[in-house]
Amino acid sequence: MTYEEDDLIMISALQHYVFCPRQCALIHIEQVWSESGLTAEGRIMHEKVHEEGNESRGPVRIARGVPLKSVRLGLVGVADVVEFHKAGKGIWQPFPVEYKRGKPKPDHCDAVQLCAQAMCLEEMLSVSVPEGALFYGRTRRRTDIIFNDALRHETEETAGKARSLIMAGVTPPPFYTKRCESCSLIGNCMPKKIGKRLSVKRYLERMTEIAGEP
Repeated sequence: MTYEEDDLIMISALQHYVFCPRQCALIHIEQVWSESGLTAEGRIMHEKVHEEGNESRGPVRIARGVPLKSVRLGLVGVADVVEFHKAGKGIWQPFPVEYKRGKPKPDHCDAVQLCAQAMCLEEMLSVSVPEGALFYGRTRRRTDIIFNDALRHETEETAGKARSLIMAGVTPPPFYTKRCESCSLIGNCMPKKIGKRLSVKRYLERMTEIAGEP
């Protein structure tokens, strides 16, 4: 199956979905965004990376702000950096590098986003992209990511789930967890306040249903 141009979703939606489906919906359905000091740092980091332009360092060619697309997965986006490592005469191996402001996360949200970029490159260039890296601004270090079968499967599955969510146009209700405190949209989402209200509402509805049973 392939997707038309109008049906492509952003690669970043996969990262948002793995982190929190409600965050994904707020950003990609409701077009909600809140600039904080942390998101501003991340935006500035990406802008600086893209502005540096392309260059060559010995056997490595570095391309920045590379447009990406996959009609098979239905994705579109931009890679911060794609390094092309010389692997033989006339052969250059793509190696995507995604820049993140913070530090490595306990889930796979960043790895899924990077893997999606790799799969776009594979489709566009008809080559295999076995690995890439995530660069974290807080640690100033790279974390190498191997695009194994498990991660590729998770990425494809996430692409399908994120697409279904966005196309349905329905934002999931909030559910508070500790990770909410690190989300820039916590003020828009209000997981504690709205989530509690929804829980009480459902409780009252259930009590009414029970009272009406014979």
